[in-house]
Amino acid sequence: MKKWYGKLVAVGLAAAMAVSGFTGCGGDSTSKEAEDKSTKETVSLAKGGELNIGVTSFADTLEPTEQYFSWVVMRYGIGETLAAFDQEGELTPCLAESWDVSDDKLTWTFKIREGVTFSNGTEMTPELVKASLERTFSMNDRASSSYFTYKSMEVNGQNLLITTDTPVQGVPGSLADPLFLIVDTTADTDSFAMEGPVCTGPYKVESFSPTESCVVTRNEYYWGGEAPLDRVTFQCIDDQTTRSMALQTGEIDIAYNLKVENLVDFENSEDYTIQELSSLRSTHAFMNQHRALSDKTLRQAVIRGLDRQTYCDVLLEGGAVAGKAPVPPSLDFGFDELKDENAYDPEGAKALLEKGGYRDNDGDGYVETPSGEDLDLHFVIYDSRAELGIYAQAAQASLKDIGIRVTIDTVSYETLLDMQEAGEYDLLIWNVLVANTGDPEKYLRESWMTFNENSKNNNYAGYSNEKVDSLLEELSAEFDENRRKELTIEIQQLIMDDAATVFFGYETTYLISSANVTGVSMYPMDYYWLTKDIALAE
Repeated sequence: MKKWYGKLVAVGLAAAMAVSGFTGCGGDSTSKEAEDKSTKETVSLAKGGELNIGVTSFADTLEPTEQYFSWVVMRYGIGETLAAFDQEGELTPCLAESWDVSDDKLTWTFKIREGVTFSNGTEMTPELVKASLERTFSMNDRASSSYFTYKSMEVNGQNLLITTDTPVQGVPGSLADPLFLIVDTTADTDSFAMEGPVCTGPYKVESFSPTESCVVTRNEYYWGGEAPLDRVTFQCIDDQTTRSMALQTGEIDIAYNLKVENLVDFENSEDYTIQELSSLRSTHAFMNQHRALSDKTLRQAVIRGLDRQTYCDVLLEGGAVAGKAPVPPSLDFGFDELKDENAYDPEGAKALLEKGGYRDNDGDGYVETPSGEDLDLHFVIYDSRAELGIYAQAAQASLKDIGIRVTIDTVSYETLLDMQEAGEYDLLIWNVLVANTGDPEKYLRESWMTFNENSKNNNYAGYSNEKVDSLLEELSAEFDENRRKELTIEIQQLIMDDAATVFFGYETTYLISSANVTGVSMYPMDYYWLTKDIALAE
């Protein structure tokens, strides 16, 4: 992904350590003696040991075809895909050694890696890879609606051939998404939800308590060499302050998704490593166009009433870039040239409401609809990311100032997904990786392509623009990088002009770990948390 403009910074005693005794997906082959590049001293690695990692609650099942729970399976070192992304965001081989596309751009040939074994000892064959992908397509509608539809999938020797009806540029990148991780379909697939799927990663599931914890142990059959750790426990600690304190007390060794306000507890200590990454994530709120926000005038007023710059600079203490567009400025897809006609303008928002017939008829400080009914926007957020509550509460206060009542409903992430699909919201918060397949194409398709029952995607909000649909179809078949950029910019501008979504901000991501943990790295695509590289120093 050559268009990533993000920043990756590591600070602390162990920040420059790179450890890996073997090869694997996205890994380098280096000595089992890791050198701290800042001190030039050799650090010996302990063999075995246990690690505790603090994470936010995410999954109520480990069945990878359910919702987005495949991300957990990959983040926890259990699952792998045919391709992977390295620390520069570039696509690299993983369970497929290589791939190429036919001259007519219709058939992709993936050479399946030999010598790979599932965690139950079963050999991974091209036939089983095919069966795993077929299972994903049959069990999750997003596979075809948001990624690609295949005409045929055939095995030829060690090769898997995937043919599409029309050219699809993003097939390899799509197959790097966790949704398409490879499982052993000959195993008891009914047990995947609670016992974990049988995959090819360096670790396998020992126990799983939904939304509370997951314990993984070394996969003795791992094709990339011996995983360093005996056991790793993922503790779900949703509150970021509690997660920070757990790291300080030694209850956990690594804390994911901490924020800028947590840095003061660690930045002057050599006992911790701090890494930060200019995020490829967008925090935005879908506006349900099946309800009150079907009125574009009201949507425009809502967006113009939100001081996103202040939210990011002051409330988040500079830990985010103010939002305006689907794709953040950390990717080179025209952020600065996009025109935001709905930039912060509270007086303009009030004028829009007046023009649209939204008036405070009863004097309670809040406008009613043009038909005289109470207007109360139901804003659904989830509780495992602290910044989401900050955005929502700030939006509630800002919109009150222009006369729009907002009621915040805080739920678990799993409940939010159900409410999204059921359409039980007016505004619904979303925090998402915008380049999950290497660039923003699939992200744009998943969120803003017209939804229909035959081609379900994530666009339950009801946004529909025929021009956007047409450009997304063109983008899917376009292989020229410059033209892909042009199309992506045009699609974004149309979404912004339609006032389809509130784009709050793009947060900087922080990862903090104990200095005695080595090989911890941040990736632009945040699929890779527990990797084969992470170990304990002696």
